Amino acid sequence: QVQLVESGGGLVQPGGSLRLSCAASGSIFRINTMGWHRQAPGKQRELVARITTGSSPDYADSVKGRFTISRDYAKNTVYLRMNSLTPEDTAVYYCNANLQTTRYLPSRDYWGQGTQVTVSS
Repeated sequence: QVQLVESGGGLVQPGGSLRLSCAASGSIFRINTMGWHRQAPGKQRELVARITTGSSPDYADSVKGRFTISRDYAKNTVYLRMNSLTPEDTAVYYCNANLQTTRYLPSRDYWGQGTQVTVSS
């Protein structure tokens, strides 16, 4: 099995910062992409940022210049540094990884349980 465990969510004031972490563990052969999605109440889940091995990170337009994604390949961990947070960033943030558990199986997506980020004064 594969587990994605997120941490770092919480309540922050507008203009503040948070850092989310997500560690992948279990039977992992190769991770292709790790990233973050978010879902606000009444809205669809959307991509926030992702980083694929050997490629530059991708960001949603709404977070460019404010959020930074990084990855520790040795620890199978992805981070999301969020600066200049606004109430519009309030959502449940989900970690996602596209990975292979063995060399013989195709890659598939795995999801974390989600962590709440609330931006409010």
